Amino acid sequence: MFEYFYHEILKRTIISFGTLFNNIIINRTDESDNTVRTLKVPLAYAPIQKFLARLEQSPANLNKSYQITLPRMSFEFVGLTYDPTRKSTQTQTFLTTLNSDKTKDKKVYLPVPYNMSFELNIMTKLNDDMLQIIEQILPYFQPSYNLTVDLVEEIGEKRDVAVVLENITMSDDYEGNFETRRVLVYTLRFTVKTYLFGPVISASSDIVKKVSIGYVANGTGGRSVTYSAEPRAIESYSDNAITNLSDDIDASTKTINVNNANPVNADSYITVDDEEMYVESKSGNTLTVRRGEDGTKASKHVRGSEVKGILVQDNYLIEFGDDFGFSGSYSWKWQINLTV
Repeated sequence: MFEYFYHEILKRTIISFGTLFNNIIINRTDESDNTVRTLKVPLAYAPIQKFLARLEQSPANLNKSYQITLPRMSFEFVGLTYDPTRKSTQTQTFLTTLNSDKTKDKKVYLPVPYNMSFELNIMTKLNDDMLQIIEQILPYFQPSYNLTVDLVEEIGEKRDVAVVLENITMSDDYEGNFETRRVLVYTLRFTVKTYLFGPVISASSDIVKKVSIGYVANGTGGRSVTYSAEPRAIESYSDNAITNLSDDIDASTKTINVNNANPVNADSYITVDDEEMYVESKSGNTLTVRRGEDGTKASKHVRGSEVKGILVQDNYLIEFGDDFGFSGSYSWKWQINLTV
């Protein structure tokens, strides 16, 4: 039923999460507020309980304890849950040529959204050290931060995954009895919204990419005509928003203004809301379009509406039962036979 594949997505996401916090610096100052020492806070992957136990005891002699070297940070991957809010159709696939073997198309099913839970533990002795560390982290999360991860190297699939700060807990512990040593511990809990991909396969050779019909008449004078047609998507399956309308338009408008027309090509199709349009030409940020293509209805659209491009990849995402159009061409030639 299943075949072996391993994209190292979870491993890559864990490493990428850790790199967010591997350059935290604290400064120690004197009474005149002059910096006398700069420390880079060490970061390790470990549960906080094991991490503290490891620091409290010597590996050579577990009965001999020593002081914890502070400040320290550790992080841990603690949970994995499915995210139904980002669910996509399971049977949809997309095609890519952005892979290590650029001569062959690769096909993969759309990814499955999963949330990875992380805990970041910060341990300090001095309260000022803790505040310095916290202030270097929190401003980046409002409450999320987008982290670019190379999820599937084989097809060049890089995605921005949201790192969401869920909550912060604080504790004030002591190593030994109350009079010996203080340890401040802050625990920051994060959710990383990543994606898991299935196996990457070569684009199936049985996909109908083009159909040609030929007509040949023979005789003293002959004619051959060939008509070819390719299935063409009439909606943006990849949900590829490339720009936005900069003005309101009504159902009869033939020229529309967008915020940025650079991603839009002439002789291509776009969608605005539920309407498909054909882009005849563009000048600056103004597009000349044919409205209500492929049976869609020309209607009013408000400023700021997303303009989505219908890409070549969308042609391979057409599912059974969906409507689709055709992009066709024809060629003909005359053949004259002379008899002497």
